[in-house]
Amino acid sequence: MLNPSTAGQPAAAGELGSSLKSRSGKPFDRKSRLFFTNRLFRYICIGCAAFVCLILLAILGLMFRTGILTFRDVSLSEFFFSAEWVPENEQYGALSFIFGTLALTLLTLAISVPISIFVAVFLAVMTPGWLKNLLRPVMDLLVGIPSVVYGYLGLTILIPLIRDLTGSSMGDGLLAASLVLTVMVLPTISRISDDAISAVPKRYVDASYALGGTRFQTIFKVMLPAAKSGIMYAVILGMARAIGETMAVVMVIGNTPQLADSLLKPTSVLTSNIVMQIPNVPFDSTWNYALYMMGFLLLVISLLMIVAVRLFQRKGGRV
Repeated sequence: MLNPSTAGQPAAAGELGSSLKSRSGKPFDRKSRLFFTNRLFRYICIGCAAFVCLILLAILGLMFRTGILTFRDVSLSEFFFSAEWVPENEQYGALSFIFGTLALTLLTLAISVPISIFVAVFLAVMTPGWLKNLLRPVMDLLVGIPSVVYGYLGLTILIPLIRDLTGSSMGDGLLAASLVLTVMVLPTISRISDDAISAVPKRYVDASYALGGTRFQTIFKVMLPAAKSGIMYAVILGMARAIGETMAVVMVIGNTPQLADSLLKPTSVLTSNIVMQIPNVPFDSTWNYALYMMGFLLLVISLLMIVAVRLFQRKGGRV
């Protein structure tokens, strides 16, 4: 005879299975559940990416829609090819700011890139392990220092030093701003370049030494060309930070709307002009629209840099 206490267990299990079938419409299926969660995660990622693109397009659209109103009262030739910026007299020539931005970026690039690459080579190739483990966190900490700290140090230490060395009465200008930006972007370029050089396969280095190459030849003819893609990525990221920097530049460049024919002549760039004048500008005015157009130009330059990163990555290939 069957035990009454156990006789009902198979029936209970059958009832549980039938209840699961009746509620979900099909038996519990792990494969179907994983398929659903993976598909859901994919849609969430696509939605987040689309949201970011939408925000970017919205910002670009707002800046362009507002900035384009500048040309109701100002001609394209006056805005882009005139250096006369006197909003009180309805003169909105942005050439000095555009020229100052490009000149400051190129000067910073010329100073910071060689130093950063040498620092990266030193960290990746020439330092012992204990020193490498010490210096890399220090470089990471330098990346996180606020820009206003760099600007204040440049204002209080660098500018008086430039005055003493050059005999200039001011000291503000492209030279001071480029040196401050060099110190700011150097940790970024150096650390990313360090990672790119360290990622070069060891067999490349061993093959160079096996063929009789010296350390100098191995570094500059094997390792740096192999890490070219990552180094260019580092340079463009550093310049993207430099070209959009505001506070540090405002404190050392002089903020004078004039073309700089000397490294020691005070001038202004797009970012410094925007931040210095935006608090006093009437909202519905050509002056305000011109500042929006300057902001749109900065966004366009940043986007062009991102496109350049992608092109260099495809051209350089993978290490």
